Amino acid sequence: MRFLTDRKRAEGLGASGAGTQDHWHMMITSAALVVLVPLFIFTFGSALGGTYEEVLAYYSRPFPAVVAALTLVVGVIHLLHEVQDAIVDYIHGVAGKLTYVAAAAVAYVLIAAGLFALVKLAL
Repeated sequence: MRFLTDRKRAEGLGASGAGTQDHWHMMITSAALVVLVPLFIFTFGSALGGTYEEVLAYYSRPFPAVVAALTLVVGVIHLLHEVQDAIVDYIHGVAGKLTYVAAAAVAYVLIAAGLFALVKLAL
């Protein structure tokens, strides 16, 4: 026989308290991507079909390089948070923790590789 109410049994087992922060983070990165993705498409489209030298000259200008870098960083961070939300929801225990860390590692390696390639292209 249980003398605790359903509410007393559920206290302390609820939300982690980070849901609002995660939601706002996703909203901000989504709003940034709404602006950055069309800018990236237009700047990338201008360089598309050019020779290697033309693309080098185009991306050595600051605006296309900065737009590409911001789109890469914000897009991958947004994707990382989406993947981490899915991992938290569906994978539990040690496997979930390892998958969480692996997803973050892949995302940051992708950002580093993309920025390195962009710097090599722009300089």
